[in-house]
Formats: sequence, structure tokens, C-alpha cells
Amino acid sequence: MTGRRGRALAALGFALGYGLLRLYWATGGRWGYTACDRTGSPGPAEIADGCGAESLATLPFWSGWGAVLLCGVLVAVAALARLRPGRIASAGAWTAAVALVVLAFPGHLLFEIPVALTGRPTDWPDLLGRLLLLGGGLSFAAAAPRTIRRYAPAGPPRPRPVPGWTRRWTYAACLLPVLGFTVPHACWLLGMPLGIPAGELRRAVEDIGPLTGLLLTLAPMLGGLLTLGLAARWGQVFPRWLPGLAGRRVPPPLAVVPAGVIAVALVGYGLIGIGMMTEGLATGATTWAELRAGWAVAGTELVFLAWGVALAAATVGYARTTRPDTEGEGRAGEPGPEGRPAAESLSERVGS
Repeated sequence: MTGRRGRALAALGFALGYGLLRLYWATGGRWGYTACDRTGSPGPAEIADGCGAESLATLPFWSGWGAVLLCGVLVAVAALARLRPGRIASAGAWTAAVALVVLAFPGHLLFEIPVALTGRPTDWPDLLGRLLLLGGGLSFAAAAPRTIRRYAPAGPPRPRPVPGWTRRWTYAACLLPVLGFTVPHACWLLGMPLGIPAGELRRAVEDIGPLTGLLLTLAPMLGGLLTLGLAARWGQVFPRWLPGLAGRRVPPPLAVVPAGVIAVALVGYGLIGIGMMTEGLATGATTWAELRAGWAVAGTELVFLAWGVALAAATVGYARTTRPDTEGEGRAGEPGPEGRPAAESLSERVGS
């Protein structure tokens, strides 16, 4: 109980702190505020002054007072999760967590953080603000009241069998970023214009540099490989080579929360990219000929969307596989709370 209340208090602290920051901006303060469009590509001069943030007399409603009102809702949700835990509080906390993660636009962080680390011009207020939103989303996910009682079977932990459909979605979530992102980006770094005009490729490689390009290429591949843990033994029981953790059961939230956050981010990023391409076609800013010439770049948005869907399905499968049993019951063949095997079937329970 103390741990849950502590997590709820952390979410409440985030909501209050972020609300005060938004109130400061709404009432005329501009320190730490940026007016740059996160979906665009501002130049170094625009980034330097936050795209004219200091000259803004008032903010748009959803960037000003609208955001303050939404922070008030977050405060109420966090307070409810701390004082009156239950299904309503759990639903509110999870809704707030998903909303904050989506607003953080975290898919873009996969590109912006490596660029910032290599010293290139970066809109730091935007980057830090979205990291703050992402952290807030994680705090609300951690604070969500649990409606299922925990049960840890006696004896050494044993991995539970993973359904075939979960394995298939896990393998898809592993292969999609490798084949759909890492392979084409590696080809581009090597100067091979695969699905992208040669001139555009040359300018892009010169702009980001080899180190940033390498980081951008390897990050999705590493993420895809970690996804295999959702269907592997080491995703349920820590492997032997981990000192201090070897042989211990992996807490399901340790895998479910990050995987779920990334899945939401990937789906959101893919939908936003597809929406921007659709809008460009509708307004004439983009043509079908341009999309065909850069089919690999346009297809990356589909890769992100499919990757997010596959990862979400694999995460649901992992959560169902590792979900705790109700108090006093184990799974078939596992010891119950008093060391006795759990009932194998309903008929055995009735017969007993």
C-alpha cells in the first residue's frame, strides 16, 4: 500500500509542478517556452530564440489556459488514485498516462536525442518538455491502482508457456524495425540510394553526420532485439549471468510498461506521419510522383505503425501470460500458498 501511495504522490507532484509551469506561461512568462512546431524542421536561427517565443503577447488556448485546465484534471486524477483507489481511479490514471505519452510525441525522440547528443542545433526546451511529459505519463502508469491481487507461487520461479500467437507477434515486432528501418538506413549510410533520390540522400548524410546516422540506425534494431524477451524465458526469469538477480522472477510491469509506452509512441508516430502525407497530397504540397521517388522514406511511416501494432499485441500476450492469479490460487501444476498444487481443473475443485 505504501508503495502505491508513494507512486500516486509522485504523479500528483508531477501534475502540480507541470500545472504551475503551464500557469506561468499562460500568465505571460516565457522562460523555457518554445513556439517552434515539433513536426517541422526549424533552422538554427529559429531554434535560438524559440521561434519568436519572447515576442508572443498571448498563447494559443491549448498552449495556455487550456493546458492549465488539463493539468487541473491531472491533479484530480492523481489525487483520486492516492485517496480512493479503485476501478474509476485506475481507468483515469491509465487514460492520463496514455494521453501524456502521446502528447510527448516520443517517436520523434528516437531521432532528436541522438542529434542533440552529437552537438547539432537542438530545440532544447521542446526536447526537455517532451521528456517531462513522457516521465509524467510513466508516473501515472505506475500510480494506476491495481485491480488484481498479486500472487507469487511458492518455490523457484518457472517461466510459463507462451501462446503461439504471442510468439508470432513478438517475432514480427523484432523483425519489422530490423528489416524496415535498420537495413535501409544502413544502405543509405553506405551511400546506396535505396528508395530515395541520390541528391536527397547525399544532403541528408552530410547533414546528420556518420555518428548520428549510426545511432539512428542501431537504436531500432536494439529495441527489436529486446522485444524477444516478451516470448523468451529471460523475459520471465532473470538469466544466470545477472549478478544479484539471477533466477529471480521478472516483475511483469518491468516489461509491460516500457513496451506499452513504446507501442503507443510508435503507433502515434506512424499515424501522425501518414496523416501529414495525406494532408500534403490533399493540399498539393506533396505529389504521388514524389512519394514514389522516395518510397522507402514514405514507407518508414508504415513500418512504425506496423511495428507499434505488433509490439502492442506482443505486450498484451506477455501481460496475459504473466498476469497474477487471484489470491489463494496458482496455475495448474504450481504450488498454492500452502505448498499444495493448485487444482488442475474445475471438476477437481468441485470434487474436492
